[in-house]
Amino acid sequence: MTKVNSDGNLQHSNPFDSDLARTNSSYAAFQQNKLVRVLDPDVLPSPLTQLVHDSFRALVLSSRFSCVGAKAAIHRGDYRMGMYGEMNSIDATAGLSRDLFAFVEEQNKLNSIFTTFIASFVGPYATDEEDFERHLWAQLQALHDQDALYHTWDSSVASNPEHPNFSFSFAGRAFFIVGLSPASSRWTRRFAWPTLIFNAHYQFERLRELGKYKPLQKAIRLRENVLQGTISPTLSDFGQVSEARQYAGRTVEQEWKCPFSAHPHEERF
Repeated sequence: MTKVNSDGNLQHSNPFDSDLARTNSSYAAFQQNKLVRVLDPDVLPSPLTQLVHDSFRALVLSSRFSCVGAKAAIHRGDYRMGMYGEMNSIDATAGLSRDLFAFVEEQNKLNSIFTTFIASFVGPYATDEEDFERHLWAQLQALHDQDALYHTWDSSVASNPEHPNFSFSFAGRAFFIVGLSPASSRWTRRFAWPTLIFNAHYQFERLRELGKYKPLQKAIRLRENVLQGTISPTLSDFGQVSEARQYAGRTVEQEWKCPFSAHPHEERF
């Protein structure tokens, strides 16, 4: 169902609005120096949600943190976040689906090329990088299984995780995923709570159009090298190799196969 909101823009009804989804939803924004529940404004964010939010802001706003794009989103308040139960649980997937759809609907209104959605989970605590990688892909698979009931893959990217033009898609929008965990060997990917950051692909294309992508990329890699002494060996440009190899932050083997499968649909690649 489509309707027109107060701004005159098209707005689609959230197909992930079940009782289970509403119970586990926590879509929040940082407004006027406090965290507020956007979809449920009469509900206060939980103390844990506020703790995780404050911890994430502190990490990104550190002068040593390398991703200047993330800094811009946090500084401007052009981000949304949610706190969920165990990664890949039925409850967490339901709540995250509701919130990520809301973000896709709201993102254009944020009027910024540095918007992002942050999904943090209470667990599980990964024992190592491979363990976190398994949880990350299981969660993305569960999200896609729900999304495929309502939406096709973003036609601007490939759905085959082995294809160089692959990007994860939800609600018809392509996202580059950045995984953070306590087990990460990369310091800017190390965070106490397992976290998935959803960055819309169209923002990278917009940066390229403006001639800002390469300078931004260079600045990030320089800061990463200063902080850790190296840049992540997983880094590559879109279209060179599948970006799936970068999502979990682990340096994967050459023969690594992505444990993800998109539901069949007509692919343009």
